[in-house]
Amino acid sequence: MNALAATVVFEDILEARKRIADAIYDSPCPRSVPLSEVTGSDVYCKLDYLQRTGSFKERGARNALMQLTPEQRALGVVAASAGNHALGLAYHGQLLGITVNVVMPKFAPLVKVSTCRRLGANVILFGDDFTQARDKAMEMSRVEGKTYVPGFDDAAIVAGQGTMGLEILEQVPDVEAIVIPIGGGGLIAGIALAVKTLRPEVRIIGVEPVNSPSFAAALKAGHTVAVPSKATVADGLAVPELGRLPFEIARHLVDEVVSVTEDELALAILRLAELEKAVVEGAGAAPLAACLAQKIPSVLGKKIVLTLCGGNIDPSVLCKVIEKGLVADGRLCRFTASISDKPGGLSEFTALVASTGASVKEITHERAFAGGDVSAVQVLCVVETQDREHIRRLYSLLREKGIVFYQNRLEQDAPAL
Repeated sequence: MNALAATVVFEDILEARKRIADAIYDSPCPRSVPLSEVTGSDVYCKLDYLQRTGSFKERGARNALMQLTPEQRALGVVAASAGNHALGLAYHGQLLGITVNVVMPKFAPLVKVSTCRRLGANVILFGDDFTQARDKAMEMSRVEGKTYVPGFDDAAIVAGQGTMGLEILEQVPDVEAIVIPIGGGGLIAGIALAVKTLRPEVRIIGVEPVNSPSFAAALKAGHTVAVPSKATVADGLAVPELGRLPFEIARHLVDEVVSVTEDELALAILRLAELEKAVVEGAGAAPLAACLAQKIPSVLGKKIVLTLCGGNIDPSVLCKVIEKGLVADGRLCRFTASISDKPGGLSEFTALVASTGASVKEITHERAFAGGDVSAVQVLCVVETQDREHIRRLYSLLREKGIVFYQNRLEQDAPAL
């Protein structure tokens, strides 16, 4: 499979749909009343995180495996993946009797590593980023004769992912815009090709993390370029260089590309859990993150589809992300206050906080480094609040009562209150 020696046309997507139809879930795309209310758009959610392995990657993986020759099937395949592509290959390789070897970067989420192994794949953890893992997988392909199956830079993969676009147009025929996360580019290229062929007026909008802006960099340069990636909760989008084939397709079909911050991604994950009762990973939450942050004013009031394409988030990471989302939402705040160390001082302080309707979640005393006043003590407080306006009311009351305090900035870009 050599992506650079092939291209993708609309008929390839139609053939892919027939090829994978009996093994891929035709995921629903219902309207979301709560998300419509909070974003100002008429929101429909394509729930592809409900695929058997938790992501859209099964579409391309199945399509690629189905096109192997008998000799290639006998030797098995090898791939590099941060998780979801590996899961898709492992599951469908097991169904088709094809041995699957996957090289994952060392930072790959544990839930994806363990699930991949449970599905029968041989998992090798190698490298600090996707590039190093990919190089290792390609070396294995050359030495052992196994077919290398790219995660996104491949015609069969792009065609398989494009089947989601066909489903969206059938489920929401009057859709006006589709918002799609961008990692390696396979998903947005496939959907854009399918949708623009049938409905060229539908806007295709891509979303990527500010910590991994590979598509924006490629657009600026006119070709794919390697971009240093920082850690992101959207680990599935942390691809340092866009696939060349997907970029050549998508660059002419994508109408707009926006980026989202880590706080915005965390808030989107929280909103999906609260409002849709959906556990979605950072990559899958990126489309909602862009809408919540009003990064796409062109879709306000429009009928849009958010592609919630992945749900494989490590439970331990989910807990941290939810707390981060609560901070971004103004529902957790942290500050240090100087209060009386006399009997009843702490009780009076917590009662004052409670009088605003806030709840003290954690409190820590600091005496040794609290300054020269031995009658005072510093307390580090984590407080649960309703929103940012509630925090402002709490801080205003503390000032009114003469309590000296200062904010502990949990995020570098947190707004001062």
